[in-house]
Amino acid sequence: MFNSIIDGEITYLQFILCSLAAAGSGAITALCYMFKNRYSQSFVATLILLPIMVQSVIILVNGNVGTGVAVLGAFSLIKFRSVPGNSRDISAIFLSMAVGIATGMGLIRFAFVMTVVVGLVMVLLSALKFGGASEAVQELKITVPEDLDFEGSFDEILGKYTRRYRLESTRTTNMGSLYELKYEILLKSGTSVKAMIDELRTRNGNLTISCGRPVQQEGL
Repeated sequence: MFNSIIDGEITYLQFILCSLAAAGSGAITALCYMFKNRYSQSFVATLILLPIMVQSVIILVNGNVGTGVAVLGAFSLIKFRSVPGNSRDISAIFLSMAVGIATGMGLIRFAFVMTVVVGLVMVLLSALKFGGASEAVQELKITVPEDLDFEGSFDEILGKYTRRYRLESTRTTNMGSLYELKYEILLKSGTSVKAMIDELRTRNGNLTISCGRPVQQEGL
């Protein structure tokens, strides 16, 4: 069923067909990635172009060990120039590369089937919010002066307004003259964020306090 259209030396027509299939599969991948997700134009364009580029590399290697080693070295250099992404970005890139490998081997029908199946699963997981947080966890940042013994200073207030809280990190700011405490909190039902912040301000010397939903870095 998944027979390759390439038999021996590749022709111009076969290369064009493989490239069109790679671009089409890349476009499907990009559309699935864009579903209920923040994205940039450059990244979406990359998802479409990447299968064509990977396909070209596969065709160039074509069993040549020396060329394969050279290509591996080139990809290693590109990796260190990459910007870290979340798991959904990595999944989309990996799918685009897999499509490029498949079309580079002439397996056009396999590339389309793989793209559709994985894309549908990606869209379905996003639509169902599978694995998403069931509770509205928020991120609370409190700035305190360096001379304040902050350990346990805010436990009473946080216990009053939250169902649970956890100190995630502590770091210095403003050249070491201030500390920033980062909490993960789950507010009680009907809690006034303003009232909580007003009480916290009485403990931290009226320095900066922020409270909001944390930025999701992982997940589909």
